[in-house]
Amino acid sequence: MDRLFSVTYSDARANFLHACLQAKASVSHHMHALKGPSGEVLATDVARIGPDDAPDVVVVVSATHGAEGYAGSGIQIGLLETMPGNLAPGQAAVLIHAINPHGFAWTRRVNEDNVDLNRNFVDHEGGHYPENDLFERLADHIIPAQWDEESIARCLAAREAIAIEVGEVAVRKAIGKGQYHHPNNVHYGGRFATWSNRVLHAVCKAELGRARRAILVDVHTGLGPYGYGELMTPAKLDDPVFKMLKTCFGDEVHSTTTATTAYSGSKGSILAGFRPAVEGLLYAGVGVEYGTRERSAVRRAVDADTWLQQHGNPASPLGLQIKKDLRDVFYPEESAWKKAVWERGREVVRMSFDGLSALH
Repeated sequence: MDRLFSVTYSDARANFLHACLQAKASVSHHMHALKGPSGEVLATDVARIGPDDAPDVVVVVSATHGAEGYAGSGIQIGLLETMPGNLAPGQAAVLIHAINPHGFAWTRRVNEDNVDLNRNFVDHEGGHYPENDLFERLADHIIPAQWDEESIARCLAAREAIAIEVGEVAVRKAIGKGQYHHPNNVHYGGRFATWSNRVLHAVCKAELGRARRAILVDVHTGLGPYGYGELMTPAKLDDPVFKMLKTCFGDEVHSTTTATTAYSGSKGSILAGFRPAVEGLLYAGVGVEYGTRERSAVRRAVDADTWLQQHGNPASPLGLQIKKDLRDVFYPEESAWKKAVWERGREVVRMSFDGLSALH
């Protein structure tokens, strides 16, 4: 399965578009204003397999967190190779490749404005941002002025002192769930709807305008057991969205608000804060999260990259090592991991279609 996965964003885009051509999929392009590290074009490309008026549509999104895009891209390329001719009447798939192309190309989890796209789906016009008071106590103890072991240790010690008071889980979730007051810190949700946010709304409104039922599968990496794709939703057990997902995935789908999961939860995520502007659509979003490395390694890599963007030199030996580490915690270039990602991705899409059929 290695051939489904790419080496760079440009490679992933070229492979995706080639697979679209081979599959005779309809394709649209949303061009980003900025360029990649080698001056390459950045874009979100959208492929559709199946009729325009299909009542049942499965949407697969890659690179919400840019550097995590390799997994989703590989799944999408595999779907383009295997899905044409295998869809039932009335079914269609929409593949949104690299919704955050800047982060994908530049090996960043965030976008061009240091915004975590999966914290950006909130009410920006009303200015009602989710509260995260504990982050205010932690903010000065996440990104040190210097990236060396002594400075990192001081930050960890300060966070551990707060954890003794409020609990380790509370600290971890406060850091991860998103914040809206520190644009140079981690998991910043932004103060306006980003380019990627607006593109996702536009694509889903256009592609789901004639659908009756839809599942959105948002592909992520970095949490949980190595190579396993955990299915998650912020919906509570009595929520209609959870019941819809239960029809599709049975006991494999976990609520991040009522069950044990490594996910910290965010009211600004695609799963919690996004819904297509399509009247009468029966809709649910589900995240699939593939484990990679130890949680501490992922946390350190994200913090290091945030420090590098604010204080470091990406071309220095330290900067290059930080980028290498960030890539590795979100994209282990190991055949067994890639095989597991593809097989689970294919299974999740099949279960999505089966579940939508059961809702008729």
